[in-house]
Amino acid sequence: MRASLSSSSSVLRDLPVLLVAVVWGSSFLAVQRVAEPGTVVAMLVLRFGLVLPLLGLAAWRALRKLTRAEWLGGGALGLVLSGIFLLETYGAVHTSATNAGLIISLAMVLTPLGESALGRTAPPRAFLAAAGLAVLGVALLTGDGGLHPPTLGDLLVLGAALVRSAYVLAMARTRAVRDTDMLAVTWIQLAVASAVFAVVAFAVGPAPWTVALSYGAGQWAWLLHLSLFCTLFAFFVQMWAVRATSPSRVSLLLGTEPLWAAVFGITVAGNRMGPLALLGGALVLFATEWGRRTAPAPRPARGEEEAGAAADARTGRQTRESTPA
Repeated sequence: MRASLSSSSSVLRDLPVLLVAVVWGSSFLAVQRVAEPGTVVAMLVLRFGLVLPLLGLAAWRALRKLTRAEWLGGGALGLVLSGIFLLETYGAVHTSATNAGLIISLAMVLTPLGESALGRTAPPRAFLAAAGLAVLGVALLTGDGGLHPPTLGDLLVLGAALVRSAYVLAMARTRAVRDTDMLAVTWIQLAVASAVFAVVAFAVGPAPWTVALSYGAGQWAWLLHLSLFCTLFAFFVQMWAVRATSPSRVSLLLGTEPLWAAVFGITVAGNRMGPLALLGGALVLFATEWGRRTAPAPRPARGEEEAGAAADARTGRQTRESTPA
């Protein structure tokens, strides 16, 4: 009886986390519903303009306690984050939702490679094999099952995956924010990124309020989905989940995001994939999961084991929420 209750309780704890993976998988489709190449920046201003006040209310007490160094550290990470959002969102409107969701998952393989390069250590052979398999999968996927070059959107999303990996590594090594409240540092990063978007919006495309007035009910629904579910809901579920269950279990569930992106892309967006492209997508899913399981563990510098462990734990919780599509 106790085993049954424990199993039921575990399932209930897993469901919200799995739902986060599902809504993240739908985010690429949502972006395509609310943005065009000329309105990407305006949409980003609207998206985070809706969520920042709510997140700011929750983070107010923690924000008041931050030091100047913590504000500057969070702000620097926010500048990198703005680049990720721009690359990822522009990429999503220039390629299929399926391709975007699968290509961005390469960050799970690229990040450990960067960690090994910085630490001057050779990654395990199994991990290198997974990385090679992932590259092959992307080649088949973006080549549409042939020898066609990848589209502009594919390349932009690949660039976002590379910058996201650099962002994760930078976050783990930015001492100013290692012990900073997660909610507060996330708000600073999103606020800085939003400020960048607001400045760029004056030079690129229509003003955010013009785009807002042009939206119909359906587009507002998708925008609210991006703001409230893919960002706000996802963030608070992760904060709860890492206390209610194990980080490895959370990571495993969130790792299903590219699978859901493919599901939404094929069933809702009507993405069509040839046999070789389907094989490529399957290889990306398999290789990123294999790579995540065989990735080398980060090795903190001498005297920084405890700080490094805290940073790694925080990074695992923050990374994807800070960079939704």
